[in-house]
Amino acid sequence: MTEEYWKGINKIEYIGHQDKKSQLGFQYYNPDEVIGGKKMRDWLRFSVAYWHTFDQRLVDNFGDGTAQRPYDKYTDPMDLALAKVDAAFEFYDKLGVDFFCFHDRDLAPEGNTLRETNANLDKVVDKIVEYQKTTGMKVLWNTSNMFSNPRFVNGAATSPSAEVYTYAAAQIKHSLEIGKRVGSENYVFWGGREGYESLWNTDMKREQDHIAKFFHMVKDYANEIGFDAQFLLEPKPKEPTTHQYDFDAATTIAFMKEYDLDKDFKLNLEGNHANLAGHTYQHEIRVARIADMLGSLDANQGDKLIGWDIDEFPSNLYETIAAMTEVVENGSIGPRGGLNFDSKPRRSSFEADDLFYGHIVGMDSFAAGLRVAVAMKEDGFLDDLVKERYSSFDSGIGAEIDNGTADMAALEKQVLDMPQSELITSTHSDHLEQIKDTINHYMIETLSK
Repeated sequence: MTEEYWKGINKIEYIGHQDKKSQLGFQYYNPDEVIGGKKMRDWLRFSVAYWHTFDQRLVDNFGDGTAQRPYDKYTDPMDLALAKVDAAFEFYDKLGVDFFCFHDRDLAPEGNTLRETNANLDKVVDKIVEYQKTTGMKVLWNTSNMFSNPRFVNGAATSPSAEVYTYAAAQIKHSLEIGKRVGSENYVFWGGREGYESLWNTDMKREQDHIAKFFHMVKDYANEIGFDAQFLLEPKPKEPTTHQYDFDAATTIAFMKEYDLDKDFKLNLEGNHANLAGHTYQHEIRVARIADMLGSLDANQGDKLIGWDIDEFPSNLYETIAAMTEVVENGSIGPRGGLNFDSKPRRSSFEADDLFYGHIVGMDSFAAGLRVAVAMKEDGFLDDLVKERYSSFDSGIGAEIDNGTADMAALEKQVLDMPQSELITSTHSDHLEQIKDTINHYMIETLSK
């Protein structure tokens, strides 16, 4: 038996509203409760992010790390990496999640050569696989870190250096092999530096051609080795580059369609990234959903007063309700998707137990969002609103527009002699506030049960 790392923490249970002051219990997330035809755990498929939870030292742009972790006594890089695996699986068990996610470089230190790095990684993955056999723990997705090391200063698959491009491909090759070993349900690409700083020295077309070829090679190799994962691209507009090619959901979908990637790739979307692109999280999920491109979700939020990506644990119920409304309408997060907590505690929340508190808040917030979204769907509240708003397209000239039988002459005839007063329809300036107020009622009624 390995040592206990998270001492004083018992398995986190659903307690409902019996003790509203308790912080180490779920008030809204009851994993096996059936809601909307599925268990909550199957709707939400919560995942712990290895990088933020076990590696993040709580640094920020202005200060060093403050994190205190129970495995900090290990100083040898490989001893530390192996100890983190023990701590991670104890954490998963006590939190009660079914999935985790990781970058390759989250797990093990780099060596002097890629061969040495791969050997370090394989040793840690061996231990993870053994834990999976005894616990049933699954990997929602894995990915490669091709943005931290200085070699990727100008990108990886969009680098102007053929040697760096080649290194990135070799790194991904091994990462795909690991994905197969651990049974990853998805494989994510977040192009942390796949963009440009200045257009003056950038061949944008060539860089986009290169990364598209890269993605096609990735899928071909996955097919070759029998790695049957859903491949995902994760949009983000900036940070660290001035402009990243996967700016937002719409831009990324257009890229995938242009390069014939849309049959094999879907989107992994993040709340913070949506905000940085000038969108709401709901907007990005809606864009992906209606294009049949919704793959998976990263769960976090930003501070609207701070203009950068701070990866807070989600706690805003209006945002989680909006996100889960899209998920419920879609029938699931995606074919194999889930909610990955790409979130970390604040720098002042440096104690090890704070990792549990943060995850509980995030899981409860999305569970509450699911409960309200299902209640609204079952009542037909939003469906009825939308149906009424577009009812003029259900008959007459509107129906002819929708079914494609109307032409320009018919449309002109319809309005040529129509008084202007008949074309002015109420905008119901207070109507949106009524909708918000009704959502408030659903929230209060549903979450007080």
